[in-house]
Amino acid sequence: MRVLIAGGGTGGHIYPAIAIANKIQDSMKNAQILFVGTEKGLERELVPKAGYRLETITISGFKRKLSMDTLKSIRDLFWGIKDAVSLIKKFKPDIVIGTGGYVCGPVVFVASLMNIKTLIHEQNVIPGVTNKILGRFVNKILVSFEDSKKYFHDRSKIVVTGNPVRNDFIHFDKEQLRKELNIHDHRLVVTSFGGSRGAEKINDVMIEVIKGLNDRKDIHIFHITGEIHYHGVMEKLKKAQFVFGSNISVQPYAHDMPKLMGASDLIISRAGAITLAEITAMGLPSILIPSPYVTNNHQEHNARLLEKNGAAVVLLEKGLNDKNIVDLLQLFLKDRQRLEDMAFKSKTLGKTNATDVIYANILNLINGDNVCI
Repeated sequence: MRVLIAGGGTGGHIYPAIAIANKIQDSMKNAQILFVGTEKGLERELVPKAGYRLETITISGFKRKLSMDTLKSIRDLFWGIKDAVSLIKKFKPDIVIGTGGYVCGPVVFVASLMNIKTLIHEQNVIPGVTNKILGRFVNKILVSFEDSKKYFHDRSKIVVTGNPVRNDFIHFDKEQLRKELNIHDHRLVVTSFGGSRGAEKINDVMIEVIKGLNDRKDIHIFHITGEIHYHGVMEKLKKAQFVFGSNISVQPYAHDMPKLMGASDLIISRAGAITLAEITAMGLPSILIPSPYVTNNHQEHNARLLEKNGAAVVLLEKGLNDKNIVDLLQLFLKDRQRLEDMAFKSKTLGKTNATDVIYANILNLINGDNVCI
């Protein structure tokens, strides 16, 4: 089987693509897998690191307002289509999979015109523009949320798979992980982070939260700053003459995030689709602070879906302060049953078999059956 996977720009598009590739490779050792991305996206680093070959094409996103950049994007689109035709003819894939990002547009569209089997996977509640357009041309549309169906024209092509997550986020022993982290009592364990690169606003608020809850015996906080923010956070704590209590840990980066999350009772984080997939796969309650800096405000839509189902509390970044978070932590300390109820609802939203369902649909499509399973 020859598989071409197009996706890139951000980790939210690339990590699901890699998870799908890993499932295919594990299940079919002789499968040939080729990734297509751009020179500027994170795929340049992440795909080769995962052990896969990456080819790049010329493509750029369209600006919302008409400008000279629009003309450049149109020119790049034509080059992207030309590159895609050449690449597909050379590789001769049995199926082309798109996981989002501008690069998917020409690659998946050209494949559909060449009568090659095509499939897209959408990570967010509200699909990106590229996937909305491609939905009219592909053989199958895989989505991560039931609420995403209404954004596509032909619902007969759609199957809800969820977002693929690593096994470490599915199979874990909470008590064992807590012992490994030297937490031997029933204190409330909280892990907070602002995405893979951190978030300045969340860091600033968590500095005040940490100062207010230092040396408490009933709560333990692991805060991940993001590597580029770590020095600044530590400087602010130093200026405040902060002395770390045994219940506070501040780290630039978590090399074993499944371990920290698995030992936790509550997560405080952004609301990227992959983060939420990991949170719900683990059945964890959360305080979600959506990034206001993303296209279509998709993080808030993702977060609101969890909140609507009782699995999370949403706090918007605008007007956010430490009191918002401390008040919620005090509430959860007094009412642990509420946290347990949120955890149960989170678990019901989790899709722990996403990669299996995606792989089954890929095989189904290659074998000539367009039925969604």
